[in-house]
Amino acid sequence: MSRVGLGFDAHGFDTERPLILGGLTIPGPGLSGHSDADVLSHALADALLGAAALGDLGGRFPSTDEFKGADSLGLLKECTAAARVAGWHVVNADCTVIAERPKLAIYRDLIIDNLARALEVATDNVSLKATTTDGMGFTGRGEGIAAIAVVMIDSH
Repeated sequence: MSRVGLGFDAHGFDTERPLILGGLTIPGPGLSGHSDADVLSHALADALLGAAALGDLGGRFPSTDEFKGADSLGLLKECTAAARVAGWHVVNADCTVIAERPKLAIYRDLIIDNLARALEVATDNVSLKATTTDGMGFTGRGEGIAAIAVVMIDSH
């Protein structure tokens, strides 16, 4: 049996923090959030949890002191492990980062490597795209970054 999950996340910029996307630190202003604010890992984790009917990221890792500044790629790994325990494995993931900046093309392969390891799949089972909103909305005004992810899982 197969299932599909959809995840979304968005965070505003915070110039006092490093920018982390898909577990990779990238030059530029960081994002505000309780954990490391990695919108891509958050969207992907929510997609995986949704597909496996295991709740959501906020329910699993609440905004408590225990998870303050947490490594979101590590949280994604924990979600992958929880899905495996529930009898699921990731088939593939398709992700889109929505931002005016930074440009992600030079980081794409490194981010895909990180995500594939966290999901326990081959890199060719992870797709990463980036787009802008042509100046519309909060991402278009350069106020933050959003991410959308779709994950397909299959039972063992």
